[in-house]
Amino acid sequence: MTSSGPLRWAGRDCIKPVKVDKRPGSAVTKIHIEDDGSYFQVDQDGGTRRLEKARVSLNDCLACSGCVTSAETVLITQQSHEELRKVLAANKAVPPDQQRLVVLSISPQSRASLAARFQLSPTDTAKKLTSFFKKIGAHFVFDTTFSRNFTLLESQREFIQRFREQTDSRKALPVLASSCPGWICYAEKTHGSFILPYISTARSPQQVMGSLVKDFFAQQQNLTPDKIYHITVMPCYDKKLEASRSDFFNQEYQTRDVDCVLTTGEVFRLLEEEGVSLPELEPAPLDSLTSTMSVEELTNHRGGGSGGYLEHVFRHAAQELFGIHVAEVTYTPVRNKDFQEVTLEKEGQVLLRFAMAYGFRNIQNLVQKLKRGRCPYHYVEVMACPSGCLNGGGQLKATDVPGKELLQQVERLYSMIRVEAPEDAPGVRELYQHWLQGEGSEQASHLLHTQYHAVEKASSGLNIRW
Repeated sequence: MTSSGPLRWAGRDCIKPVKVDKRPGSAVTKIHIEDDGSYFQVDQDGGTRRLEKARVSLNDCLACSGCVTSAETVLITQQSHEELRKVLAANKAVPPDQQRLVVLSISPQSRASLAARFQLSPTDTAKKLTSFFKKIGAHFVFDTTFSRNFTLLESQREFIQRFREQTDSRKALPVLASSCPGWICYAEKTHGSFILPYISTARSPQQVMGSLVKDFFAQQQNLTPDKIYHITVMPCYDKKLEASRSDFFNQEYQTRDVDCVLTTGEVFRLLEEEGVSLPELEPAPLDSLTSTMSVEELTNHRGGGSGGYLEHVFRHAAQELFGIHVAEVTYTPVRNKDFQEVTLEKEGQVLLRFAMAYGFRNIQNLVQKLKRGRCPYHYVEVMACPSGCLNGGGQLKATDVPGKELLQQVERLYSMIRVEAPEDAPGVRELYQHWLQGEGSEQASHLLHTQYHAVEKASSGLNIRW
């Protein structure tokens, strides 16, 4: 992503401003754009100067979803399928005992998008993707549904703790879900220390998978974390931003928990470039992280295509705090389908009020409510993309059907998988006991939670008011 004038990608203007120096004494400096996309600074006296390209790094980007989430606009050297090719090629050039162990973790949202494109079931898609990646050099392929069990359980535990510790000022509430990296980047860079205390510290499924692979699985394989190359397949370009955070970097071994993030679209391009037809591949079973896990049948979680955070935390809180079993969660649209409420009432009194806010327009409305002290919610599931993760910027786009119809197909395929509560998932309790040294332990806090950092705004007349 480079430019020295106003950035423009895929027909959309980037909101990241860049400074254009004016010559002393010139009142107006204009920018002229050539047909080839080159930028020239035009001075008042008619003189021109070609503007040099400036690189905007991941850490500079505002994650506005206008450019970071567009396939044509972001070239991230260590976060692409070309980088995966290099690692696989390097592995083939050395003896097996000198190779890095290549591990892939595939999200259920990406799987559903590919299933819709190839007209396969989610289970067949998972098995054929496993076959494909192993054919090109991967050693293990996992499903991130397993890691999401830990994210959901930690989110439940954190909410209960904050609810019980809340004061009259309600500074601990609402808890804002944290698994969307676009939302996190926006919060850190535009609302800083004000908004961060509200955000859940539970790591996203991608980063919990990073802990599982680079810590637990590495121990099982008798390897140090740097001897494993871990790739995730995600529905969102902003997951590349998340993987690049310094919080998820192991200083001792100089390695990231997630080395490379591929979007669904990048996996599709990799299939095309390899000349592989996914439906024609022989299926291969997914790998399991523990001996008690079964991967013969895929599982999923309740509550929609973004992970079900609202629904799982709501059900758990109703039972844990008030002894009320919620059989069915009823959503009530407030502004639109991307802003909905769920309430728990008893004898006319509202005990819990939760909401989901998808898309930046709804997020900004939520933030304004918080700033005015008028936010009535105890918990909010926040996602940057309208319609949530199944409609992520890295998902496959519609070709021969309308976009709305494709999204409905993806949602249907995603919901076909058997639902399983995170506390009932095989292997989860085993890992809490033996790997994490118990629920709520220091080890669990270290490997399953993270922290956020307010980003100082540069002192410049170019600053944007949000």
